[in-house]
This record gives sequence, C-alpha cells and structure tokens, in this order.
Amino acid sequence: MKSFKVTRQIDAPASKVWSILSDPAQLATPEFGIVSVSGQIAPNGRITLVSEIDPKRSFSLQVRDYQTNHSMIWTGGLPLGLFTGRRAFRLQPQEGGTFFTMEERFTGALAGLFTKHMPDLTASFEKFGDALKERAEA
Repeated sequence: MKSFKVTRQIDAPASKVWSILSDPAQLATPEFGIVSVSGQIAPNGRITLVSEIDPKRSFSLQVRDYQTNHSMIWTGGLPLGLFTGRRAFRLQPQEGGTFFTMEERFTGALAGLFTKHMPDLTASFEKFGDALKERAEA
C-alpha cells in the first residue's frame, strides 16, 4: 500500500483551518498546488479536483466522514474497490493552535499497478501543508 502524509502545527484555531479546508475557492490556488475544485466540500458532497501535478486530469471525489472542525475524508477511484485513493484530513485542537494531518492511502487489487506509475506526491503534500499553515496564520 502506497501512502503520503504531511503534518503541520498551525498557530490558528481549528475553526479557521477548517474554513479554509472546506472552501473550494480558497483551495484552488497555486499556493495549494490545486488548479480547480468544483462542487461542495460538505457531508456526502461530490467534488471534482484538478491538481497542478497533472492539470489535464480531473479527479471525481466524494466527501465522507465530514466532522466540522475535526476531520473529513475524500475518496475516489475505480468501481468495486479495485483501486481507491482515500485522503484523510484531521485537525487536533491544541493550546494556541491546531495540529493538522493530511494522509492519502491507495488500496485495492489494482493499487500496485496504478501506484507504480504514480509520481511521488511528497512535495505536493508539503506544499499543501505550508499553504494551509500560512493562510490560516495570516
């Protein structure tokens, strides 16, 4: 199973961090590495995301496990669970701020085949974490 993860200590309340994570207009910027996000980032919402890593490809995602100011999961992939990407966002309030975690795992019978050709997303995850921290602390 292939996965990527980023964490950040953010000097802002979880509600401010969440307001950025749940707003497509704030995420669709070069700072986050996202070309566009359309749809609703809301419970059981559906979004279409285009990343700067592959701007010719769009990802259809479903928003799951949406718990305001705490966590949410975006999932996408192939039918029957043959290949699934699961991106989890978690916010842990701490004194003076929020500990942020974003992790994506790829699973399914075809995961090995697909992830073999997938670029390393580490730099993209770091960029997202840095942008979220900077925007929330501004």
